[in-house]
Amino acid sequence: MTEPQISSAEPDIQTVLASARNVLKIEADAILNVAMRLDPLFVRAHTMILSCKGRVVVSGMGKSGHIARKIAATLASTGTPAFFVHPAEAAHGDLGMITADDIWLALSNSGEVEELTSLLPAIKRKGIAIIAMTGNASSTLAKAATVHLDAKVDQEACPLNLAPTASTTAALALGDALAVTLLESRGFGREDFALSHPGGSLGRKLLVHVRDIMHSGDELPIVPVGTSVKDALFEVSRKGLGMTAVVDANGNLVGLFTDGDLRRALDRDINLSTTLIESVMTRNPLCIDASHLAAEAVQIMETRKKNGLLVLDHGKLVGALNMHDLLRAGVV
Repeated sequence: MTEPQISSAEPDIQTVLASARNVLKIEADAILNVAMRLDPLFVRAHTMILSCKGRVVVSGMGKSGHIARKIAATLASTGTPAFFVHPAEAAHGDLGMITADDIWLALSNSGEVEELTSLLPAIKRKGIAIIAMTGNASSTLAKAATVHLDAKVDQEACPLNLAPTASTTAALALGDALAVTLLESRGFGREDFALSHPGGSLGRKLLVHVRDIMHSGDELPIVPVGTSVKDALFEVSRKGLGMTAVVDANGNLVGLFTDGDLRRALDRDINLSTTLIESVMTRNPLCIDASHLAAEAVQIMETRKKNGLLVLDHGKLVGALNMHDLLRAGVV
């Protein structure tokens, strides 16, 4: 077998860029053409999935299989229960994972892939609705489907017009269109998305509340009115938050003492042992409710240039947190 020859010459920059731009243009045009051809069949497919009592089972071979996996993942993460089943594995037992309540979404540019078409009799016998996404409306798969979605492209971006490029891009975009329209119809919101992505940054921002990361109980820095500045400093050091709350005899919040308050007090040349905390503390300090999202605490701190906040629950002091807590929680 003859080994392919690799040129040692430097590639022409403009030639490479022109080729790359041509690929992107062909694929962009392919998506636009699919968009222009959208018809009531897309709405029917959308309605079928929206009313489906089971799951969307997505299948495809080769490059279409990779796209099918992505579509299944996108559907699942946006509120539509879905999973990928490999056609070859389906023919050897995995077909048992599909029930009559499910919908089979099959991807094939030609619509004639044997691994998919060979499953049609079994799929039909189970009474499973079929959505076919192909580039050939006259194909076996398209004709057998309950609904056919047209993903035809005029040409592949590959100069040989062989490697699946524009066709896979178009199919992926069409799958995204299904997922997003379903998301909108379900009223799937940011918090729903976060529940599906608890390990991601959005999940942390939308699922972590102030109460989850605040310091409370013995960890809460707190001193009563009448405490000396010196003793208040001991409390600040012990709790390590760079601040302490100040409360009255009934435990009601009356002020906050921070490093900034200390610097301003030292400018006045006060006696730390005899000066009382209420004479140097900040009254009516900025607070946040325990039920608020931690992301809101970030916004307040950044906007108001604060390093920490006291936390209230129905007006009662219950905790404190600083920027380091938010960093550790992955909210920032």
